[in-house]
Amino acid sequence: MSAQAAPLVRSFDEWRVAARGFIARRVAPETIEWLSSAGAGDLLSAAPAPAEATTTTEDHGGQAATRLPRQLMALLEAAACHNADDRWAFLYKVVWRWQRGEHDVVSPADADGARLHGMVKAVRKEEHDMHAYLRFRERKEADGAPRFVAWFEPTHHVLPQVAVHFARRMGNVTWMIATPQAAVLWDGEALHEAPSLLRSAADIEDAGEALWLTYYRSIFNPARLNADLLRSHIPSRFWKNLPEGAIVPAMISAAANGERRTGQAETVGRRGGSAIAVAAADAQPQRGHPTTLDQCRRCELWKSATQAVPGAGPQRARIMLVGEQPGDQEDLEGLPFVGPAGAVLDKAMAEAGMDRGSIYLTNAVKHFKWELRGKRRLHKTPAQKEISACHLWLEEELARVRPDVVVALGGTALKSVLQDGSATMAPVMDAPFRHGGRWLVAVYHPSYVLRAPDEASRRAAYQVIVDGLRQALRLLDS
Repeated sequence: MSAQAAPLVRSFDEWRVAARGFIARRVAPETIEWLSSAGAGDLLSAAPAPAEATTTTEDHGGQAATRLPRQLMALLEAAACHNADDRWAFLYKVVWRWQRGEHDVVSPADADGARLHGMVKAVRKEEHDMHAYLRFRERKEADGAPRFVAWFEPTHHVLPQVAVHFARRMGNVTWMIATPQAAVLWDGEALHEAPSLLRSAADIEDAGEALWLTYYRSIFNPARLNADLLRSHIPSRFWKNLPEGAIVPAMISAAANGERRTGQAETVGRRGGSAIAVAAADAQPQRGHPTTLDQCRRCELWKSATQAVPGAGPQRARIMLVGEQPGDQEDLEGLPFVGPAGAVLDKAMAEAGMDRGSIYLTNAVKHFKWELRGKRRLHKTPAQKEISACHLWLEEELARVRPDVVVALGGTALKSVLQDGSATMAPVMDAPFRHGGRWLVAVYHPSYVLRAPDEASRRAAYQVIVDGLRQALRLLDS
């Protein structure tokens, strides 16, 4: 049994005519030799179908139908654009199986169906890539030739449908798309096929390309370059025909050799932004705990402080006094309560009968927050997010010292000890209460005495501190 030659076809329509004749004569796929013309690609000369079939399938009791569902025809027409050498034979095999009732041939679960869908997918992707990576270049002079010219090297035979796409998008502007096999021209009204007139993209001159490359360089940010992502987004076979493809390798190399610093200047990271109202707990980013107080970067106060000021006193003290934050003198010396407020506190402790050497002194915030007035650094109240950020160190001191009584000196200390940003002094100043397994006493901060507007107010505030310290001593015996 010898195979017979199928006609040479130039298009899907001609293949369909030939396939219809074979199906009508019940010619099995394995008995047909679909001929191709070497070097001609799809541009093959047509020939009439054979008059007789040498081999037929068994008769199923009627004339073979030649009508196919629209969905199958769409798959066949798309797959016909694939560059497989045996595509015409394969498509006939699919039609033959369908006519024999094997409708699972269009299912991806079937071997032939899987290949058919794979061919369609490859063609659709090639169409998409041609839409995305084809670049038109404008000619210098208008001499009757197309105004815009593009070069592309498609893997599959998708030029006709892509040409229709650009004809719809570019209106009446004349253009030409050239490939290694053929070219398509648009005169503003109709498409025309022609032999390929170019050899590569280098044959096209573009007066505006230098301006485009200048713009491309200006928007390139080496600090945000991800070379692997760039290569994965644009396949390498398209780079050589893109205008920017000639400069991108040099830009990537320059970025790797130090130009990333251009986009990473230190001043960029220090620019101020708009304040956003948010709960202090939510404002703290998740980060690992620093191992020492000097390494703490949980808030921004370390940037303008001389040093962190830890607590001072016995490692096991029954009373702990918690202030707000270090002052100017404390920031310079690295010790708590050694400035003017510390002098007021020393006097109050002496009057209350409290020995400073047996007391542990610390602050809710460990860095000095200040604002410049003339040549002086004046105290500035810490924000709640800074109090919350520094609470880690106060918790560590409470766990290590294990005091029986904590005296909160002022509202900031009270908020930190209670971990309550809404806590106020007034409701708790007159009555000590239990918190966290220990007594808590709230009194004014010694600096409040210094800021009081008149002598009577200063005496009253100072007496509140003395009474609170005496009460702390009495609680040790209760």
